[in-house]
Amino acid sequence: MQPASMPAGIDIIEIHRIEDAVLRWKDAFLKRIYTEGELGYCGGCYPSLAAHFAAKESVMKALNTGFAAVSWRDIEIVHGENDVPLIRLSGTARQIAEEKGIAGFAVSMSHCKEYAIAMAIGHAG
Repeated sequence: MQPASMPAGIDIIEIHRIEDAVLRWKDAFLKRIYTEGELGYCGGCYPSLAAHFAAKESVMKALNTGFAAVSWRDIEIVHGENDVPLIRLSGTARQIAEEKGIAGFAVSMSHCKEYAIAMAIGHAG
């Protein structure tokens, strides 16, 4: 099934919210949201963690699922050639994408001193 249009999602988050969550809930928060690969890539850098969080949320919005339908860890941000961010789906997120005819996502992430932002656009085949 091919989607009628390219689904898109965007998210912006205050970096201090991720920092506060990490300081309050420590590994419980990190392990609920991020994969081992993401944690290794971000290395505890709050702006990077926030950008990855925003990217995951933008994918959820593009999938039109809400937070309860998919696990945060079912959406993984990996980094390809020249450090380009790529989306890797697994579990329920992958199943929902396949049902909606979404073969993959293009994603862009950025951050400044206070905010991180990401946008994801789904594409067919």
